[in-house]
Amino acid sequence: MALLGAVLVLLLFGGVGPASAHAALRGSDPEDGSVVKSAPRHLTLTFTESVGLLDDSFRVYGPDNRRVHLGEPRHADGGSDTARTGLPGGLADGTYTVAWRVVSADSHPVSGAFTFSVGKPSPTPPAAPADHAEHPVTKSLYDTGRYLAYIAAALLIGTAAFAALCRPPDPAPLRLPLLTGWWTLLTATAGLLVLRAPYEKGASPATALDLPAFADALTGRPGLALLARLALLLLAAAALLAPPVRRAAPRVHLAAGAALALALALTWAAAEHASAGIQVPVAMASSVLHLLATACWLGGLTALLLTLYRAGTSPPAATVARFSRLAFASVTVLVVTGVYQSWRGLGSWSALTETSYGRTLTVKLAVTVFLLAAAALSRRWTALLARPATAVAEARVPEPVGAPAAPPPRWAAPPPDGPDALRRRALRRSVLAEVVVAVVVLLVTTVLTGTLPARAEAEAARAPEPQVAGLPGASAFTVPYDVGTPGDRGTVQITMDPGRVGENGLQAVVFGADGGLTFVPELRISFTLEAKDIGPIDAKATDRGGYWATNDLNLPLEGSWTMRLTIRVSEVDQVSEVRQVRITR
Repeated sequence: MALLGAVLVLLLFGGVGPASAHAALRGSDPEDGSVVKSAPRHLTLTFTESVGLLDDSFRVYGPDNRRVHLGEPRHADGGSDTARTGLPGGLADGTYTVAWRVVSADSHPVSGAFTFSVGKPSPTPPAAPADHAEHPVTKSLYDTGRYLAYIAAALLIGTAAFAALCRPPDPAPLRLPLLTGWWTLLTATAGLLVLRAPYEKGASPATALDLPAFADALTGRPGLALLARLALLLLAAAALLAPPVRRAAPRVHLAAGAALALALALTWAAAEHASAGIQVPVAMASSVLHLLATACWLGGLTALLLTLYRAGTSPPAATVARFSRLAFASVTVLVVTGVYQSWRGLGSWSALTETSYGRTLTVKLAVTVFLLAAAALSRRWTALLARPATAVAEARVPEPVGAPAAPPPRWAAPPPDGPDALRRRALRRSVLAEVVVAVVVLLVTTVLTGTLPARAEAEAARAPEPQVAGLPGASAFTVPYDVGTPGDRGTVQITMDPGRVGENGLQAVVFGADGGLTFVPELRISFTLEAKDIGPIDAKATDRGGYWATNDLNLPLEGSWTMRLTIRVSEVDQVSEVRQVRITR
């Protein structure tokens, strides 16, 4: 429990880095930077893997910097790796900016932008809007849920496998890890399901209360996989509520448990790296075997450790020997599937040192070597513990007829300071070391699943590079603020596009005293044209995941407008700033 708590703290404070998107834009029609003679009827994107679509997967801005009304996003005919939207007729000549956002097949959102021109480029070439792909709080919570789900699955499946296959004489200590694994996996899965819509849209966790968005998230592949996992966990609850596993579990119980574990593993394979890229069927089978082998080995280690320390009856050498064989088989499966998955994700030897995926994989391999060394030590102590009982059994001589039967030798009851007791203590220490290193392996593994595979990164490098800058004709200015309390001061960078009469888009990014991006619970912006007694007009800016924005701010007249900016930094502290903004035709 202490190890799980430590990992949770590390994840909460270390999981706020940038997300690694796993689908790359392979091409577009029209192409990035191209000039077409006549306005296209559709806008089509092609990606390196299949993608899921969102309600606002496309945003298109015209030469006048106004947003173009589009059709509903959908896939092109027969192409799950495409995204298409209809364009209105009669598009004016000039340059158009396209911002897009989709969800890759392995459940990670990805976004970008590019431009194309109709007839001829605009005098001032437009650039794409800045990409705000994620909300840091949502991402941190979602990643923490993913990590906890991996650990809980290993604990649940591994403990059940240990109880059924290794048959400890006292299974009572295994009840706690089984229930802990089940409840943790259930809670983490439910949390992931609730956060799925904000994670896909790059919004704050508060938007999880948006029921239409939540319903849409349930129809995608990741949402369906999470729903299936919840259903399987409810089935597993029936087994957990049953009496403890008996010494000899019936084959039907073993088959049912194996089928349930297989189905649980499939919910990960169907929504992560294995479900996209090359050789998908083989990759999914490899991913399922890899996860099950990891659970049997690392989760089984936890079960063995609890049995060694907590069981009322010390486990006989046969139980430890059975787990030793189970662990050896699991490691063999891990090596075979791990080599295949590494080849599939890397694509080349140079990627081991030149990409984030390769470097993370190298760290995992190094930590796994330490884990194997600890496992080899445990295996040695297991062999030494089993040897005395075997030797006694082989040396037993026939008893005289009618003599009382001698009690069988028990590894569980050696002299308190005898060699067997010393070996048991050594085995406990080596298994404890395995569990500690195993937690690190699981942590690195979950980081690896959130890292862009090197093969996909190479494809992304060949894809068009999006432009990232402000929108054409946009007005940008910076407003300083100071609440009056230590640390509660900074600046708000505001961009209005096009900054003219009519419909405007507005984006606001808040920076702290150290110049770094910061997040405030509320930001309100209003506009008043005092000369014409108009206003205040509320911009209705909403949190878009790291920045505040609106696309339908309508300023009807030209003139010098008064912009009032209110920044709330806590439940009780806020400050208002005023700035004059010139709006032209």
